[in-house]
Amino acid sequence: MTLATLLTLGRGRELITPILRQMVDRLDPSTRLVVSYHLGWSDQHGAPVSRSGGKAVRPGLALLGAEASGADPRIALPGAVAVELVHNFSLVHDDLMDRDAKRRHRPTVWALWGDATAVLAGDAMLSLAHEVLADCHSPHAHSPHAEAAATVIAIATRELIRGQAQDTAFEKRSDVTLDECLDMVRGKTGALMSASAVIGAVLAGAAASLTDALAAYGAHLGLAFQLVDDLLGIWGQPEVTGKPVYSDLRSRKKTLPLTWTVENGGAAGRQLAAWLADETRAAAATDDELGAVARLIERGGGRAWASEEARRYVALAGEAVAHACIAEGPASELRALARYLVDREA
Repeated sequence: MTLATLLTLGRGRELITPILRQMVDRLDPSTRLVVSYHLGWSDQHGAPVSRSGGKAVRPGLALLGAEASGADPRIALPGAVAVELVHNFSLVHDDLMDRDAKRRHRPTVWALWGDATAVLAGDAMLSLAHEVLADCHSPHAHSPHAEAAATVIAIATRELIRGQAQDTAFEKRSDVTLDECLDMVRGKTGALMSASAVIGAVLAGAAASLTDALAAYGAHLGLAFQLVDDLLGIWGQPEVTGKPVYSDLRSRKKTLPLTWTVENGGAAGRQLAAWLADETRAAAATDDELGAVARLIERGGGRAWASEEARRYVALAGEAVAHACIAEGPASELRALARYLVDREA
């Protein structure tokens, strides 16, 4: 990670945390504990801890969007907090649906408190995301464009849920096409990344030409991010990712490298398709068997394709920035952030 990217993400985290804490303090005590734990602020008993609450990519994008508009990045703070809350709402629900027991090297919310609490904690964060935008008249960040920003968040959340619904449905199918998978990713990951890139500019009242360019940048970035995430879900190191080995294969997720291999991987793709179709065998697979499946994807070219495709989408994101006539400072940071997301290991 470059120094510029470190500064961008660190600044985003530093600026949003006080407002994020103010919003979480509005929750009832039991929900506040669960959300504080998930965000990395406390242990499960409420004792303060010093942990990373994630990369803060989406808040960083929101602040950069405002700067790209020539505005003070602080005008984007409600939007930055909102996208972080929506992102974390989706993580808590995603862990529950996937039955992932670990995130960031700690037990997930549902694993500690049960399904109902996880649903409610996620819902609480989604509610706060809309509430923080309704507070745009407050002293910490006034913007007359709060309603437009709230619409950005609402549409992105709807698209995120659409993509997540597709992702869940795909686990029960062995015939998912690459086009279907790409459409799912555009909703599940791309929509919120696009909203994150554009919401700061919307709050700053930027022209449509700039908001359209930033939305395109974020959409391309979302696809690149998911491609890398899919690679990490198969080949990532658990001690780095904080998730169990082969977690995506174990749940038969129709990830992009897997789906591409089924369609384009020749003999390896046919073997992979046969494994997916045998639901009983797939559900009972051992780590050794899942390792063999991962090797099928690699042999069929899915790993190399996903890596190359992620870099292609980063290049498209860079083109969107170049066409927007953004000042070199924020433009350089947007390009650096895109490169970081492709080169990351967790």
